Amino acid sequence: MTSKTLEIIAEPGKPSFTTRRVVDAPRALVFDAFTKPEQLKRWMGPRMLTMVIPEHDLRVGGRYRFLHRAPDGQEFAFHGEYREIVRPERLVRTFIFEAMPNHEALETLTLEESDGKTTITTTTLHKTVEGRDGHLASGRMEAGMTDGYARLDELLAALQTR
Repeated sequence: MTSKTLEIIAEPGKPSFTTRRVVDAPRALVFDAFTKPEQLKRWMGPRMLTMVIPEHDLRVGGRYRFLHRAPDGQEFAFHGEYREIVRPERLVRTFIFEAMPNHEALETLTLEESDGKTTITTTTLHKTVEGRDGHLASGRMEAGMTDGYARLDELLAALQTR
């Protein structure tokens, strides 16, 4: 994969989906962008939302909470626990969208570098196919991730020109 287009793979009947995206940066820098709060706030989620990170304990068993705030004050929060951290190639954590607390998922992020580019692959495993389908159904996830990855491209470019 060489495209900067977000790829979403959701096989029928399976409770998981995978996203894939390539960025122009070494994986150590990408790993930092996914794990350092000051960088996460600069790219994760749609441009129109402000991100606040009230909790971030990057260690196995540590918890995180990400809060996105819309201009009208509406909030969208996510939280979970880190299960595995292998710097700079892998991050496994639980993921709970607080508006749907009964649909906990397990996210596995892998980073593969080749020729100065990194392929970001995230596999999200839900407990049920219905939970997975609900995660994908609204289209907001895809739009938010597409915008967020465009912002990540900008952040990574800025970090590499320092």
